[in-house]
Amino acid sequence: MGCIPGEEVVVEQVAPLGDPISIKVAGYSLSLRKSEAGEIIVETI
Repeated sequence: MGCIPGEEVVVEQVAPLGDPISIKVAGYSLSLRKSEAGEIIVETI
C-alpha cells in the first residue's frame, strides 16, 4: 500500500488536532501522520 507517481490523491478527513489525516488514493483510504503526508509531492489540477 502507498502512493505511486501519477496517482490522484484526495484529502478526506483531518483529525481535530490536525494529525493524522485520511486521504483517498488508488481506491482506498489511507491514514497518514502529517510528517508522512508532507513527503507527498502534489500537483493541483
